Amino acid sequence: MQYCLMTNTLLHDLETRLAQSDRAGAQDLDALRERLAFALERLGAHFGAPTGTIHRADAATRELRLLAYRGLPEVLVPITSRIPFGKGIAGLCAETVQNVTVCNLQTDDSGKAKPGARLTGVEGAIAVPIFGAEQQLLGVLGIGKIEAHTYSEEEQRLLEGAAEKIAPLVTRAQPL
Repeated sequence: MQYCLMTNTLLHDLETRLAQSDRAGAQDLDALRERLAFALERLGAHFGAPTGTIHRADAATRELRLLAYRGLPEVLVPITSRIPFGKGIAGLCAETVQNVTVCNLQTDDSGKAKPGARLTGVEGAIAVPIFGAEQQLLGVLGIGKIEAHTYSEEEQRLLEGAAEKIAPLVTRAQPL
């Protein structure tokens, strides 16, 4: 019951804050980035996840373009700015259009994670698709926890709900 209440509160906070930018007609890039950063901050606080990313999918080039991030080492920002579909956790999420989870990124040998991802220090990682109208892929939302973690169905649904709330911003924001 307590987790359900926290989930509803988190999604309500995201919806309220992100809707405020829409009502204000915030089209400028700084306002959009601020809203995406807010979403990553709230999700990170809720999950105890110091890292997070939001990428927009480019169907023409079949790659993800970084829109916002939290907690990434600066050396990884250029590497994560463009991710081919099918490469790494986010790229695999874009390719399969399904949630991709890794319990311990540091010891994972499944091939889901790219070797450079270990530089984040993250263990428990998840990437969920961001969908637009008619379920077309708009992008990918990812977070990472410092400790090993298997994301429950409820946690995955919460992240899917958060992805739904940020979807309108993903189409308008410009890559970094």
